Amino acid sequence: MSDFIDAKPSTNFWIIGAFALVWNLIGLVFYYQDVTATPDKLALLTEAQQAFVANKPAWATSAFAIAVTAGVLASLLLLLRKGIAVIMFAVSLAGIVVQNVHAFGMANGLEVWGTIGLVLPCAIVVIAIALLLYSRSAKQKGWLS
Repeated sequence: MSDFIDAKPSTNFWIIGAFALVWNLIGLVFYYQDVTATPDKLALLTEAQQAFVANKPAWATSAFAIAVTAGVLASLLLLLRKGIAVIMFAVSLAGIVVQNVHAFGMANGLEVWGTIGLVLPCAIVVIAIALLLYSRSAKQKGWLS
């Protein structure tokens, strides 16, 4: 089977792909900051927020790592026009969902971080769904092999 792709993607494809990569790289930076937070940085948080961070289970942190790593890989694969990008965007979304189940379903994240703490996670979910749907559409159009 040939890796040659006949259909030429639109300019928007490259813009969305670049946005996806930058967005997911920012997520990777947030993950790095999360796992390397110093006591001085944690001291800036409220007691409830410090407890939230200290009591986060390894599986929730792992879900964060999977979400951002899969997102970066998916974005790169999208720009390389590889169909496996669709699967990687789905893996990223799954990691995001698992992370949010912990934060808002099990750990009272809304109480700890307040309503403003819900805005970014909701935006992340919406963008992850949009990128998954976009990559599926790009594959159906023949832009991905």
